[in-house]
Amino acid sequence: SKKKGLSFEEKRARMMEIFFETKDVFQLKDLEKIAPKEKGITSMSVKEILQSLVDDGMVDTDRIGTSNYFWAFPSKALHARKRKLEELESQFAESSQKKEALEKNIEKSKIGREDTADRAALLKELAALRQRKEQLKTEIDKYRECDPDVVEEMRQTNQVAKEAANRWTDNIFSIKSWAKRKFGFEESRIDKGFGIPEDLDYID
Repeated sequence: SKKKGLSFEEKRARMMEIFFETKDVFQLKDLEKIAPKEKGITSMSVKEILQSLVDDGMVDTDRIGTSNYFWAFPSKALHARKRKLEELESQFAESSQKKEALEKNIEKSKIGREDTADRAALLKELAALRQRKEQLKTEIDKYRECDPDVVEEMRQTNQVAKEAANRWTDNIFSIKSWAKRKFGFEESRIDKGFGIPEDLDYID
């Protein structure tokens, strides 16, 4: 069977290995020779991979005379990834707080009422926040292959997010139970009225 090629993120991680393992300074032409031989990165893609790492602040570059030189050291790369992780965690926390406020508004004022424009807007915003949460998780995952310390921090962050999501799921189940007792609604009617998926469940 045909061998599967490296993904963009795998190429980035392997390119960083060249810098970290050698702790040396390179020109583009050097990397175009080394990367295919030692890391399986095609020479045609070296320039694009290298530029993406420079853009993300993971590789430093400077022009000396007529040549451009590139280098990266583990300590700086670790700090850069930690700053990125902190930024993502801050955005994640802000989204979680906004989601919590929306959930409370739904809980306090929407049970037993007919569909309204406000409810539709809240549910739409909640869906957008959930999508943003998934985007942030995907963004964090991009850094998984780069550093074990950052990986551990991301795992802890994901655990907190999972516990928070399960708390909201528990809240929704509690609200449904209360509505059934208070108003005698069928569960399917509650799910349909509030746009709750039938397969809503806790995250393992």
